[in-house]
Amino acid sequence: MSDIVVIGGGAAGMMAAIAAAGAHTGKKNNVILIEKNEKLGKKIFITGKGRCNVTNACEIQELFANVMEHSRFLYSAVYGFDNQAVMCFFENAGCPLKIERGQRVFPVSDHSSDIIKVLEQELRKLNVQIYLNTEVKNIRTVQFDNHSESHAAGEDGGAGKDQCEKFHRKKAGKKKNTCTMRIASAELFNKVTGKWAEINADSMIVATGGCSYVLTGSTGDGYRFAESCGHGIVPTMPSLVPFSIEESWCHELQGLSLRNVRASVEVDGKQIYSDFGEMLFTHYGVSGPLMLSASSHYVHKVCGDRGKKARIFIDLKPALTYEQLDRRVLREFDSNKNKQFKNAIGSLFPTKLIPVIPVLAKIDPDKKVNEITKEERGRFVSIIKRMELTITGLRGFDEAIITKGGVAINEISPSTMESKLVKGLYFAGEVLDLDALTGGFNLQIAWSTGYLAGLSAAASFE
Repeated sequence: MSDIVVIGGGAAGMMAAIAAAGAHTGKKNNVILIEKNEKLGKKIFITGKGRCNVTNACEIQELFANVMEHSRFLYSAVYGFDNQAVMCFFENAGCPLKIERGQRVFPVSDHSSDIIKVLEQELRKLNVQIYLNTEVKNIRTVQFDNHSESHAAGEDGGAGKDQCEKFHRKKAGKKKNTCTMRIASAELFNKVTGKWAEINADSMIVATGGCSYVLTGSTGDGYRFAESCGHGIVPTMPSLVPFSIEESWCHELQGLSLRNVRASVEVDGKQIYSDFGEMLFTHYGVSGPLMLSASSHYVHKVCGDRGKKARIFIDLKPALTYEQLDRRVLREFDSNKNKQFKNAIGSLFPTKLIPVIPVLAKIDPDKKVNEITKEERGRFVSIIKRMELTITGLRGFDEAIITKGGVAINEISPSTMESKLVKGLYFAGEVLDLDALTGGFNLQIAWSTGYLAGLSAAASFE
């Protein structure tokens, strides 16, 4: 019997354990799932505002287009367990799904707990051992001496040593005489009993998540495990995260939600993002689906360079051209000639915006409409079409949906999710340097890479 240890009871970890335990390899595998929290799926529970955006029902090529970087790395994983397969998995297990705007897929019940229940049900059915409240402190490797004859032949510094060094450089990507390793065990600590233990593993799948939503247990443990095994870590940043904004009037709009607006992000005058959707003003800046997607482009293209001037421009009336909007404003002014400006624009904006717009347009709010000049009207229309916000930064990992960066994918086999440096060590989900836009794409990455890692770990013992 082979022992497969999965570290992390989130989306990728649970799917990896299910795939490993359910794989028909002709040999029984003992699958152990280790979770540091008191229950499984804590992050799944809060995704999609508690509804769980399971995946996206778009065409596969569109799915890849929503991955920010390294989409080719995901070909094997996604084609092996794509969005349709994910939907079939949950529906066949008793959780009906529905497709909403933007091809987003949710459980019919609108309860993320139903997704977690299905996964737990499958884990129990497949006799996966689940260790809760258990933290993996370290993972251990041993020398994999598959090529010990090369070492023996090279003891005197002869040709055998050269041959061995070539082997290591090719197989492990190392510059010097560093041995290829294989996974051996994990050191565990039970947070309830206070007891330590060591568990042996023939294969180990690291699915610990990234750094986002720290309260769910995503504290970057997987990066530490990867580094201890010689893996490089691409620097991490919060992504799909709200922006902090400089302008105080923005903070005064806290709670205001705008739908059907267009937002663009410009860095040093160059546009890096533009899209249409919904946004929300907060006490620190802006959030909402439109802003979260914008932040993903921002972290990938700006990468925290504080020397760059970054701005967001909001088009409050994207369905109208500047000329069409100007004519609309003229009609409003003609109908309200004797009203004060602040009382004549109520049909154009939500109530919270009315005190702000005159200030931005530099028009006295008490001024009579029939006294407003053509120049002032031009500024007013310009503000509606291009309301400017200055980005001062991003909110932290506590508010980020996903992590940009992680375990370098050039050290992972895309066809198996196995480490190229340590035999029997696999990675899945957010711990990898993979991230996507909102809409169910990040969970799809978790399901697909977890499934492939589980199958590969099980198949390695055939």
